[in-house]
Amino acid sequence: MPRYSFTVEYDGRPYCGWQRQANGPSVQAALERAIKAFSGEEVTIGGAGRTDAGVHATGQVAHVDLEKAWPAATVLRAINFHIQPDPVVLLDCAEMHEGFDSRFSAIRRSYRYRIFNRSARLTFERGLAWHVKAELDADAMNDAAQEFVGHHDFTTFRHAKCQAKSPEKTLETFSVRREGLFVIAECSSRSFLHNQVRSMVGTLKLVGEGKWTAQDVRAALAARDRKACGPVAPADGLYLTGVDYRSKDKDIAKAKAKKLEESQR
Repeated sequence: MPRYSFTVEYDGRPYCGWQRQANGPSVQAALERAIKAFSGEEVTIGGAGRTDAGVHATGQVAHVDLEKAWPAATVLRAINFHIQPDPVVLLDCAEMHEGFDSRFSAIRRSYRYRIFNRSARLTFERGLAWHVKAELDADAMNDAAQEFVGHHDFTTFRHAKCQAKSPEKTLETFSVRREGLFVIAECSSRSFLHNQVRSMVGTLKLVGEGKWTAQDVRAALAARDRKACGPVAPADGLYLTGVDYRSKDKDIAKAKAKKLEESQR
């Protein structure tokens, strides 16, 4: 049974999130309907990141197993045709090696947060960026963001209902810069806690406004208390921009080891 991987871009505004849910439309369900429309197969798609309601993606990665071996180019064209008019598109598609899993083979996920920093209300960027009227000091935000880099207990910066077993994560990079009227925050880690990026960005906004300092951010992180977190940034400005993966050889080796373990039970 061939496994296909594809990079997905989507506007998260119409959806209750990536994951299929009973209470509203999801990106996962839209893709599964499109696959059934061209292949006739009922499938379950795996995704690298379970983005929340309203969160967007320019580099989400997903995978699916199909009974028939279709050319990857056919899968790409067919899904993109049948998923219309949903604001979802596949950017590429490839048949994958043994052991690949879009979620569990991932070694790094990258996010971008866009703040539109002007006094006038949003028009074209409405729903696609966080509108902040007060002028932000992006350099101060970038300096404070370095407090998050490294291995920490991020209890302060995760949703109260986060289901992760541990609040400890290793943030590899976090940068903030100004691009004209935009303030862009970018970070990467192997994995993130529920609402972690939005919680960190909301806290850095306080720094940009001059209400907090880097020392305040350090103290909030050390508090390990959700009450110490700044405001949670809205979903509008958050984008999953990319996912990096371990080598093909490691995937194959893990798959073979799993098969051996199952055969010895």
